[in-house]
Formats: sequence, C-alpha cells, structure tokens
Amino acid sequence: MEFLSAEWDGVYQAQLLIIIGFEGSAYAFKKISYLSATHRLHSKSLSNQENLRLFGKCNNPNGHGHNYKVEVTVHGEIDPVTGMVMNLTDLKKHMEEAIMKPLDHKNLDLDVPYFTDTVSTTENVAVYIWENLQKLLPVGVLYKVKVYETDNNSVVYKGQ
Repeated sequence: MEFLSAEWDGVYQAQLLIIIGFEGSAYAFKKISYLSATHRLHSKSLSNQENLRLFGKCNNPNGHGHNYKVEVTVHGEIDPVTGMVMNLTDLKKHMEEAIMKPLDHKNLDLDVPYFTDTVSTTENVAVYIWENLQKLLPVGVLYKVKVYETDNNSVVYKGQ
C-alpha cells in the first residue's frame, strides 16, 4: 500500500509512505523525505594529503552537495483503537524536527555542530538522524534509518 503526497511549505517536499507487513503480527511503515545539503569529507585526524587520497574529489575544500533521500521505518503493533502503528502526523512532525530543520539546505560541516568533529559521511548522517529521532519517538518504535546519498549509494542504520 503506497501513498504519495506533495506539499508546499516554502520548499517543495515529496513524501512517500509505504506500509509493509513485518515480523509476525507487528507492522512497520516507512516515511520518506528529501533534503539538500552540502559537505566536505575531511578528517581532522588526517593530513590534507591523506584526506585527498582517501576522499578524492569529495575532499574539495569548497565542498559538494547532495539531494539526500531519507527513509525512516517505524514498527510495532497496530493499535486496536486508532488502527495505526504510530500517528502519521506525529511522525511527520518528528521528522521535520529531527531531519529537515537541522539538515535541509545546510552546510553539514559548518551549520550542524554534530559534524564539527565527526566526518560528515553518509554513515554518520544516518547515525545523526537516528539519534535525533530516538529523542522524539516513543521508545522501541524506530526500526531503521536509510539514507541515500545518490541513487547508487545508501546506508542503513538500525541503532547498533
């Protein structure tokens, strides 16, 4: 079952909701958001030459940008009263607070304090999003965060 909605909140944002059967009687659904951000892959623990050798063109001092796709999957039992695993309006608000506000149209390395001493790889972006969502969602509801840096490169993080 898929639902697609487009919204205008100053910036076009497409969101896709997919409801999937999940592990026995529990269910999961994922909500997808898109964000744009710039960053530079650069480790303060390495020399400039080592960074260039390791990260190549992604170590450009001026940075480079991505249109990230973020899938957030939550899971649990369907509430017999509401018929939902989680209120979609609440999830949308939490994703806005945990993902869009701090990351969208930002320079990750300069605008997001988390990345001051953490290399802004897609792996670390996924961890950042997980940690932010964990603070807002009910305990045990968050199942995974998947971040696509490109159509060909993605990272899945399950909090482990």
